[in-house]
Amino acid sequence: MSNTDGVWWVKYRPKKLEDLCISDENRSIIESFGKDIPNLLFVGGAGVGKTTLVNAIKELPEFSHYTFATERSKYLRDLGIPLNTDSTLKGQTIFLAERCSELIQENIITDRTVIDVMAFTENAKSIELEHKAAFIHYAHTFIPEYDWIFHVTSEGVNIEDNNVRTTDAIYRKQIERTIRTLISENLINIKNFGIISGSVEDRIKQFKSYLSL
Repeated sequence: MSNTDGVWWVKYRPKKLEDLCISDENRSIIESFGKDIPNLLFVGGAGVGKTTLVNAIKELPEFSHYTFATERSKYLRDLGIPLNTDSTLKGQTIFLAERCSELIQENIITDRTVIDVMAFTENAKSIELEHKAAFIHYAHTFIPEYDWIFHVTSEGVNIEDNNVRTTDAIYRKQIERTIRTLISENLINIKNFGIISGSVEDRIKQFKSYLSL
């Protein structure tokens, strides 16, 4: 039995666009995303709906030429790599390599970025301060590689257990604060940036505005 067999929201997560409970108008907006849009990144905590949206977009024929990378933390966790506050320098280096391998590809949509890796490194208890500083300084050089970075905030979302990341509310808030700080410090290096919040339909409307759709 896998670690997610008993998690109902993983088992019954919408897998196709038609499975999403959204209006016809917003369904049309999602369908239009595949037209002349560069690489898209969805970043935010677990349970905020990133993977559900990415998986729905994956089913669209317009995105058949895109590469999708989601939930890589589960894969790396299963390899025995420590997560959360137990993260190690070696482990975070592997995470960074994963993010960089995605950047080598064209037309990619992913729900994580090097900013996430930097945030979890900053909050790892087992990594020395000087090693954190050197790692984050190196990782930030890859931020300009992203065409679009959308920060999906956790505001108004209840923390769910995805069996990978911790559900500790204090730790989650600290990660969120660190992500906001890193984004602010590196905003000049981000080609295009947007903040996404609210329900699925709210987020779709915000995408429409950011992408001029």
